[in-house]
Amino acid sequence: MNDLMTQLRARHRPALLIRAARIGQADYVRRRDLARILRTSSLPSTGAAIVALMEREAELDERRTSGASGYTSCAHIEVLAALMGEARALQVRTGG
Repeated sequence: MNDLMTQLRARHRPALLIRAARIGQADYVRRRDLARILRTSSLPSTGAAIVALMEREAELDERRTSGASGYTSCAHIEVLAALMGEARALQVRTGG
């Protein structure tokens, strides 16, 4: 858990993306949103979800910084909000 949280804390994203994701986190419902965001039919464990979301977010950030076509800030914010929600759930479960 500490390694995942360390990796999350090491990420630096524009403040506007983070603020929007924090707002979006309030509406994040794991059961409703996670399978759709990860494009899977089943819900992974919290730790596995965080790893998958970090990979997806890194891809989106690469597209953002390279100016790739098809990048949408909405998708990026949605993934960041889910990542924040999963990280919070992990901290609650582990007492961290």
